[in-house]
Amino acid sequence: MSELRFVRLGFGAEAVEYQEAWQKQREVHAQRFDDQIPDTCLLLEHPPVYTAGRRTLDSERPLDGTPVIDVDRGGKITWHGPGQLVGYPIMKLPRPVDVVAHVRRLEDALIRTCAEFGVPTSRVEGRSGVWVLGDPVEDRPAIGGLSLDFDPRLHDDEFDPRLNGPEYAPSNAGQRREDRKLAAIGIRIAKGVSMHGFALNVNPDNTWFDRIVPCGIRDAGVASLATELGRDITVAEVVPVVERHLRAVLEAAEPLPRTVGSEA
Repeated sequence: MSELRFVRLGFGAEAVEYQEAWQKQREVHAQRFDDQIPDTCLLLEHPPVYTAGRRTLDSERPLDGTPVIDVDRGGKITWHGPGQLVGYPIMKLPRPVDVVAHVRRLEDALIRTCAEFGVPTSRVEGRSGVWVLGDPVEDRPAIGGLSLDFDPRLHDDEFDPRLNGPEYAPSNAGQRREDRKLAAIGIRIAKGVSMHGFALNVNPDNTWFDRIVPCGIRDAGVASLATELGRDITVAEVVPVVERHLRAVLEAAEPLPRTVGSEA
């Protein structure tokens, strides 16, 4: 793959409003489609914001009516905000695009990044993103005094974890020793060029996720590098490591078109 350039748009006090960054993505996307620029990855932080992908259900949005920005990426609802490193790799890929392979490459780079900081992560079958795996089900503590065999999140379609106390909160998944997502991925391919990308939780306030059903997943939670390491860590520390691993994975890749008739 061609050289990947990075553009650091803004962090901390210079965090970029979501709508502003979305417009910047559109501009870079058009330039990349016309071959005016090489593959480009925008890196930034956002002020607190909820964004909803195309498959988001009304029942997964904030119960209190907090505004949500509906976007054209795949996936469901998530949160962006301080302490989270967001990356938008805008890349020209061979058509028809193998979307799954592109997502796997992003996951690979983020898994390597987490490993460099001493946090082992993995994939979870059927769920995109980068995960800290929990204990085997039989070794996890009971929730609310109930056996996990009767976990209402798994057996009651109308059960809403947000209305049933902190023991079900996504931000407490580590205490429950459940699988927990450390990095989310949601992309869009338009005219063979990728948009949107990933969000890596470095040191955010993960209780923001407790107001939604993150990524539409009710039986797992969220994590951050800081909580997993038990120490403070900053986005500034992580940015150059993410850049290095993205460059190593994406520049070395030789993407192939999706085989017609295969799943994307």
